[in-house]
Amino acid sequence: MERQDINDLMVFLMIARERSFTKAAAKLGVSQSALSHTIRQLEERLGVRLLTRTTRSVSPTEAGERMLASIGPLFDEIGTAIDELNTLRDKPAGTIRLTAGDYQIQHYIWPKLRSFLHQYPDIRLELDVNYGLQDIVRDRYDAGVRFGEQIAKDMISVRIGPDVRFAVVAAESYFASRDIPIHPKELTQHRCINLRLPTHGGLYAWEFEENGRELKVRVDGQLVFNTIYNVLEAALDGFGFAYVPEDIAKPYLETGRLCRFLEDYSPYWEGFHLYYPSRRQSSPAFSLLVSALRHSS
Repeated sequence: MERQDINDLMVFLMIARERSFTKAAAKLGVSQSALSHTIRQLEERLGVRLLTRTTRSVSPTEAGERMLASIGPLFDEIGTAIDELNTLRDKPAGTIRLTAGDYQIQHYIWPKLRSFLHQYPDIRLELDVNYGLQDIVRDRYDAGVRFGEQIAKDMISVRIGPDVRFAVVAAESYFASRDIPIHPKELTQHRCINLRLPTHGGLYAWEFEENGRELKVRVDGQLVFNTIYNVLEAALDGFGFAYVPEDIAKPYLETGRLCRFLEDYSPYWEGFHLYYPSRRQSSPAFSLLVSALRHSS
């Protein structure tokens, strides 16, 4: 096989997996027009159409799907073999891709990785902020972060933080002239700030506990965000009640900018865990990162 064929197949794999010329071009550091030219030449040499392109989407044809299924794993094995060569180096090296929410990154991952990355400058880290329950195998991440009870049984999980509790909070400017809720269901009578979860495309139902039983309340309000820090900011600005992790609300509770409600109904949840496939052969770099993130009670 010619070297040009290998390069062109790698381009095809990137576009087919990303389902986007724009994203593939950004990752490869080339122009979209150059990728289009490469794919056009590859299709001409093979005599089949590999990708279906519209103004809004890119998807593999039947031939493209077969190509993706057959050569994709082979290129992945080559990448793994190259990564394993890093074990022969004096210093751990390689690229690690993690996906997690911005709250998990800011509170559980980044504080531990500041010194870690200085200690191991040859390790490269890519952090993808995402609130969805990603399929890390399909999307080619090395690991993800979820609550312990959300992790599939075929995954290895490592706790990276303590148990988590959420808090119902609001600024005095909102509740000063309104009745204070004494039961979670009374939140439906108030303006609340919602969080949209991309995995299911719906609004997060606030989760409480009453007499040992789960109680979910669907709230309504003027604002919907897809990141928890925007929800917090809106609460600080008096737009209603918010349901946020208590540790990000704590500084504002201590200064009086926010007040807390319904605390007796807020349960503790099993803390966040780093998870990855059980069949994954861990590189020295990945093993060091897991050790750095591991929670010490």
